[in-house]
Amino acid sequence: MSYKGKTFPEFKVGDKLVSPSITVTESHISLFAGLSGDFNPLHTNEEFAQKMPFKGRIAHGMLTISMESGFIGMLLAGTAIAFLEAEYKFKAPVKINDTIHTELEVAETKPVQKYDGGVVKFNIQIKNQRGETVVEGYATVMVSNKRPS
Repeated sequence: MSYKGKTFPEFKVGDKLVSPSITVTESHISLFAGLSGDFNPLHTNEEFAQKMPFKGRIAHGMLTISMESGFIGMLLAGTAIAFLEAEYKFKAPVKINDTIHTELEVAETKPVQKYDGGVVKFNIQIKNQRGETVVEGYATVMVSNKRPS
């Protein structure tokens, strides 16, 4: 099998990468609730959620993060060594039918000879269809110098 993930030497500070957009659906929220066990009525009960500040159901914050994480996972398909660290700040709700995408910027790179690769720190912004930032933060990953053969 041929893997096409980016290798450590392919990342340069200042590089910008943008994910494909995805529309958050009822199915995403239902499946995530089932997988995570988080059936908070803010996510699963429209009548309850209508009485809350966002006037309707919102996606789980960790669902939104999972969608971003999937982009990084595929960006590093076959070259990721380890996910090391992350921090996120939730800035606005994601509602059903919002279309989101992730914008990454390479903030730091540091070679690590022991693992024949290096550490890449990404600054992250997840934005909705109106260009509003719904999540911001960073993630740090260890990436191989080469693709597996």
